[in-house]
Amino acid sequence: MVAAPALDAERLRQRALRIAGEVPDPEIPVLTIADLGVLRDARVDEGGRVELDITPTYSGCPAMTMIAQAIEATLAGHGLDARVRLVLSPAWTTDWMTQQGRDKLRAYGIAPPPPRATRRALFGEDDAVACPRCDSTATEKLSEFGSTSCKALWRCTACREPFDHFKCL
Repeated sequence: MVAAPALDAERLRQRALRIAGEVPDPEIPVLTIADLGVLRDARVDEGGRVELDITPTYSGCPAMTMIAQAIEATLAGHGLDARVRLVLSPAWTTDWMTQQGRDKLRAYGIAPPPPRATRRALFGEDDAVACPRCDSTATEKLSEFGSTSCKALWRCTACREPFDHFKCL
């Protein structure tokens, strides 16, 4: 039989993950940190304090400080004592994004990365990128960097609209 404190700690852990998972990404507010796969894990110590792990999409991502502060403030607003820990290993990959997150990106006008990264992405080789507005794959990369370092700037040659493409890692 499982002891009640262990059950309470697991419920608290799950509650903290659920609440923290709803924190929006400050750079792409239609996404949550759960959508991005940035929220990794949580633990509850003997005193009931929750420690949550987050992993940056890129080393030195400026949004991570804001995300950590937003998580702590959100959990405090729900009466939870929490601390956020930045975890760098294993490194984040676009494979950790949810399908719901990819769909949100597309609806927001950003071409999402494919569901699975390939080795080609390591060498900057791009697969066909569909325009998030007209779905044409008649697209071209204009710049390796878009509005943030995790996105590249592309243009659709069919509808002539520029768009960001979330880089595949």
